[in-house]
Order: sequence, then structure tokens, then C-alpha cells
Amino acid sequence: MSTSAKIMVDNLGRRTVKDKLFKGLVALLSVVTISPIVLIIYELVAKGIKQISFDFIIKTPPDTFEAMTALSNGELIPGGIANGITGTLLMVVLASVIAIPVGVITGIYLYENPGKFLANLTRNVSDILQGVPSIVLGLIAYMWIVKPITSGFSALAGSVSLSIMMLPMIVRSTEETLKMIPQTIKEAALALGVPYYKVILRVLIPTSFSGLLTGILLGISRVLGETAPLMLTALGSTIINLDITKPTSAVPLLIWEFYNDPNMVDLIWSSSLFLMAMVLTLNLVSKRIVARTK
Repeated sequence: MSTSAKIMVDNLGRRTVKDKLFKGLVALLSVVTISPIVLIIYELVAKGIKQISFDFIIKTPPDTFEAMTALSNGELIPGGIANGITGTLLMVVLASVIAIPVGVITGIYLYENPGKFLANLTRNVSDILQGVPSIVLGLIAYMWIVKPITSGFSALAGSVSLSIMMLPMIVRSTEETLKMIPQTIKEAALALGVPYYKVILRVLIPTSFSGLLTGILLGISRVLGETAPLMLTALGSTIINLDITKPTSAVPLLIWEFYNDPNMVDLIWSSSLFLMAMVLTLNLVSKRIVARTK
């Protein structure tokens, strides 16, 4: 074998070894990355599944005495988190009604006016708002809604705080999604004499629907588990309440309340498992919808 051939064989062998080492390193780091998530899910399922039942969904939480009696008798804690489920759905729906139209319209404005002063200011404010702690947004909703409008804690105030949290993600995802649409599509519609507002409603929005929906559902997923702003706005309720002007509970609020009662520890794990299942279901549904709309 010639010298050049030996060099090529040696180089090939070293490259093969490096390739296998790199693949092994990537696999190891991937396992390290996902292992905390797997452990968290395992812990939630192992400790929370025993309380999950139909009653857990349709009944309100027990009081401390009922929980303590059940634990002393070796029984499951009675009751459930129905007031938290209905309150969460109510406030998230209200927040979506407020945030989605405003966020999408703002994102379209930023896309259509990229160099204007007001657009740049709005974009910067949106980016800053995304990094504001949620407790601060709760304080803002407290000053805007709780004191002057409802004169007390309410689902409306909680919805406003959640909608403010959703806005930056919807605005930025709308703008970035519209930027990916080829300009030729918009130009073709305008060349055919389509009015400007119809270009937006009939061309841009339908074309970017999958991206818009993804941003909206990510915003909803983010606020589903928020507790701090709701403590200052919705406060919580021991009963099922659908009046937006009255205090309302939510699953994250119930988890906090259960945490402060040593007799409710099992309900903490079950409520957390239920909340994780809600977020996971929402993400899976969004992926299916996006896949179909593409």
C-alpha cells in the first residue's frame, strides 16, 4: 500500500472515531437535557394519579376537617377542583377575547409600518412588556380594574392581567409570521384591484393562519399556570362562580391554597397533574390544527 493510501486510511479511521464520539456526546447531552422533564412528569403522575377521578372534576375542594378525617381513615381526600377549572376556563376565555384581536391588529400594524416611529415604539414596549414580572401585571390590573371598576376582586380583573401577559407573544408572533409571507402574494392581490383591507382579511391572515394560531395558543399556554397576578385580582372562591364581577378561583390559585394546608398535599399533586395535562392537550391540539391548515 502506498504512503498516500495509508494516510487516507488513517484519516478515515480518525474521522470515524471522532464521528462516533460526537454522536455519543450528543446523545448523552440529549438524555441529560430531557431527564429533568421526564422525572418531573413521573413524579406528578406517581403522586397525583390516585386523586384523579370524575368527582375530582365536578366537585369543589373539601375543607380542612374533611381532608384530615379522610387522611386519618386512610381514605382518598373527597372533593375536587371544579371551581378552579371553571374559573380558569372563564378567565382564559375572557383574556383571549381581549388579547387576540388587539394582538393580531397590532402585529399587522407593525408588519405594515416597519420603519415608523410609532411602530418602533410599540415594538419596543411589547418586548419590554414580555419581560415584566407577572406580579407587576397583577398590580396594574388591580389599579385599573379592582379599585375603580369592579370595586373588589373579580374574574374580569384576572382576565385583564392575563390578557396583558398574552399580548407581547401574540404581537411578535403575528409580525414575524407575516414577514415570512412572500411579498409577491400581497402584490398580486393589490394588482388585481383588491381593496387594502380585503388583502389583509382575505389574503394575509388566511395565509399566515397556522403561525398566528401557534402564537395565540402559546400565549394561552403561558397564562394557564400563572398564580401571582390572580392573587391580586381574582383572589379565589370556594364555590363555582361564573360572574365576571365577583371573585373567582383558578387551578393555580387552588394549588397555592392547598400548599398552605398540610392536609391537602395529595390535592397539590393531583391539581398540578391536571394543569400539566391541560397545557399538554392544548399544545397537541394546536400542532394538529397547524398541521392540517398547512
